[in-house]
Amino acid sequence: MALIALAADKGSPGVTTAAVALAAVWPRRVLLAETDPAGGDLVYRSAAAHGGPLNPNTGMLSIAATARRGLVPDQLWDHVQPLSGGLDVLVGLGIAEQAAGLAGLWPTLGRAFASLGDSPDAPADVIADCGRISGDTPAVELFPHAALVLLVSRTEPEAIARVRDRAAALSAKLHGGARGAASLGMPLIGVVLIADPGNAGKIAGQVNDMLVHAQTGARVVGTIADDAAGADQLAGRRRGRLDKSLLIRSARKVTADLYQQYGAAWTMPGQAPQGAGR
Repeated sequence: MALIALAADKGSPGVTTAAVALAAVWPRRVLLAETDPAGGDLVYRSAAAHGGPLNPNTGMLSIAATARRGLVPDQLWDHVQPLSGGLDVLVGLGIAEQAAGLAGLWPTLGRAFASLGDSPDAPADVIADCGRISGDTPAVELFPHAALVLLVSRTEPEAIARVRDRAAALSAKLHGGARGAASLGMPLIGVVLIADPGNAGKIAGQVNDMLVHAQTGARVVGTIADDAAGADQLAGRRRGRLDKSLLIRSARKVTADLYQQYGAAWTMPGQAPQGAGR
């Protein structure tokens, strides 16, 4: 099983919405971790399984004290809360100032997230919402432990230029230099575009060609629909058939494609991928 880290370079392209959507249709047990040092959003957006609010003190904030004494992957579950739809979430920090309590612990968290799949009792993949990673954000210290780093971007020219440059910078940091399409390093750096479904395929091909030509070491792995109504349904702000929304349908396509390409490498011995059908 694997750690998949989602991040953005600048602005608000929808990293949290993309992370929740992917986790909601993930084909195996999954833990959604809000690891943005600037603070999480789910405590404000989503209800807990009991119908009330999520507890902001149980999650990344509470795990800091545990991690300072060493962190066994199964201990992560002691700090998890289920959302109303059943998704397990590690709630993010309340404010950026609380990130000081995690100083020096990000590699420990990364190892625990990556090793959760080896748990004999409750194995799971981890999808980490790392927020914006411009500057020296400590969440980047999770990336060496990830199987896949996904940069989320919208499709305006300036956003595409930024994701190209950020992908190249990450490739240099994680892999030691620029790489072409035939020499992709680990963790793989992928780009997920938030796009109008009407031209998503065309623009994904164009962006992928640009990433390869610039030898960024990254490639487009899929597109998620720019679907405001679906995002509101996912956050519980709007009623409707969430499973029929463009957002969830496109997220299911991304997860299916990821598992078709990489699922075998993420599968524990004797365990087959289930397929993204729920």
